[in-house]
Amino acid sequence: MATTTTTSSISAGGEDRVLATAQQIVKSLNTPKEVREDMLLIFSSFDNRLSNIGDLINGDSSGSNRFESAEKIILRSDSNSNWEDSPDQVAEYLEAVDEILQLVDDLSIRSDNEIMDRAESAIQLAMSRLEDEFRHTLIRNTIPLDADRMYGSIRRVSLSFAANDGEISDEFETFGEVGDGSSARFHERGASLGDDLCVDLIEVGAVDELRDIAERMIRSGYEKECVQVYSNIRRDALDECLVILGVEKLSIEEVQRIEWSSLDEKMKKWIQAIKIVIRVLLSGEKRHCDSIFGESDSIGEVCFNETVKGCVTQMLIFAEAVSIGKRSSEKLFRILDMYDALADVLPDLQAMVTDEFVCGEVNGVLNALGGAAKGTFAEFENAVQSETSKKAMQGGEIHPLTRYVMNYVKLLVDYSQTLNRLLENDEIEANGLQGDNLDEMSPIARRLLLLLTTLESNIEEKARLYDDVAMQYIFLMNNILYIVQKVKDSEIRNLLGDNWVRKRRGQVRQYATSYLRATWSRALACLKDEGIGSGSSNASKVALKERFKSFNLCFEEIYRIQTAWKVPDPQLREELRISISEKVIPAYRSFNGRFRSQLESGRHAGKYIKYTPEDLESYVLDLFEGSPGVLHHPRRKGT
Repeated sequence: MATTTTTSSISAGGEDRVLATAQQIVKSLNTPKEVREDMLLIFSSFDNRLSNIGDLINGDSSGSNRFESAEKIILRSDSNSNWEDSPDQVAEYLEAVDEILQLVDDLSIRSDNEIMDRAESAIQLAMSRLEDEFRHTLIRNTIPLDADRMYGSIRRVSLSFAANDGEISDEFETFGEVGDGSSARFHERGASLGDDLCVDLIEVGAVDELRDIAERMIRSGYEKECVQVYSNIRRDALDECLVILGVEKLSIEEVQRIEWSSLDEKMKKWIQAIKIVIRVLLSGEKRHCDSIFGESDSIGEVCFNETVKGCVTQMLIFAEAVSIGKRSSEKLFRILDMYDALADVLPDLQAMVTDEFVCGEVNGVLNALGGAAKGTFAEFENAVQSETSKKAMQGGEIHPLTRYVMNYVKLLVDYSQTLNRLLENDEIEANGLQGDNLDEMSPIARRLLLLLTTLESNIEEKARLYDDVAMQYIFLMNNILYIVQKVKDSEIRNLLGDNWVRKRRGQVRQYATSYLRATWSRALACLKDEGIGSGSSNASKVALKERFKSFNLCFEEIYRIQTAWKVPDPQLREELRISISEKVIPAYRSFNGRFRSQLESGRHAGKYIKYTPEDLESYVLDLFEGSPGVLHHPRRKGT
């Protein structure tokens, strides 16, 4: 009966079905080994397709034995046992997992539902254990970040902010010179990292162990659990790295409430951190993900994206808060630094992170920082134009606005490449600037030209605060020359051109001429011959006395006032003194030489002829020193 059934099955089905049916018949009879062997011979004689059934059934018996051995290893392994000190135990456990997975994959035990249930239970138990070991291995092999290793040299720009003494509006701080004193603080462009800097934040020796566990979990269909454990642990590790780098977890609202001095420090830390995060930390995480999940690129990609998303998002939240914060001129350089830093690492980030949402957010924040930089620059331009302080500078000194703007501009030039990109499509009001070859100038050059033109107009307005016309020219000379020197001694000259410098130097010379005329014309008028007579013998002593007396009074008043005036530039100061001497001393020497004898014969001659030409020349050297001088009657020989 059995033989007939078997023969019918063979004729009705394919080879696989025949073998499976024959195997099931033999197993269901539960006969002794000797009887089974006789039955196998009978089956194999019916059809050559059954010639390998003995291997099949013997293999099933071997598979069951292998399964039971592997199952026993998995069941006896205590989840509390420490694998860290038992590499042989780890290897045995992983081999047991491999054995069961292989048996299931080969279908060797699938015909037995009971064993299959036990296999699934064993795999589930093993995956739970492996998940725990994966977590513990990650935690105990995480290396804390050594922030000191991250930072290279910090380049300091030769400009500094000093305290505002109140001469200009609150919109500006005085942007002082290097060496102004302890109040100066440098603008730092941030840390530069070595291109070959590589840091492992997971012990290298643990990577193989993690990869072995990950491979089993993925093969068993537990890739989701594996990725979740890895991304959670490494996400926390990256969060800790941000804390070490000084990057706090702040909301947009919290960032916008921070005072500028504190925000400035946080922006500097962010600039340094973004380079480290992308080029060192994320690069390291990508390397580890590729190594641990190397058998499955897609799983490794998902795991990496999930791991770094939180870290990148935290960095972006701060940058976004800065980009939409209140605009003020002192923030511009930090915003530009943030923009440059993010733009610099963006290609590296895009090469690693494939999450489109994250990449889109990064690009959005980069554009927002660029917009903030443009807006802040425009605010600065408006502030220069509208700065209307009414306090005249004592002594005609360089105005704080001039110092601030020129030091600001000098630092801006360091960002020319970035600003040219940001300002490329902007249009400006070019009224009155047509003669300066605007079409040939870069975007930043055009904006700086307009800015300095605005500054010059503002300085001209402030010159009118002085009642003394001569002092107006001293003030204009001091300020225009300061502007020229800052342009000439920096990259600004390459942007504006030599012709711009020549024009302003010509202005300084015109102001000097106007100063001489406004100051010394009255004194020189006292030394003219008109009204005295055609010759020395006919000269009126009364007129001579009045002329000498008027000159003395005029000179003494100029000396008293203009010794308090300040010309900071030593070359300009010397040139003014030489011009005064060349104009006044020869005229006085000639007048004194012609008419001195007419008065010396009379009484009190020294009352009128108080100074020799040499005396006057000596006194001229005291002008423009910034401290009022008292002109004493010189003691001459014989008096």
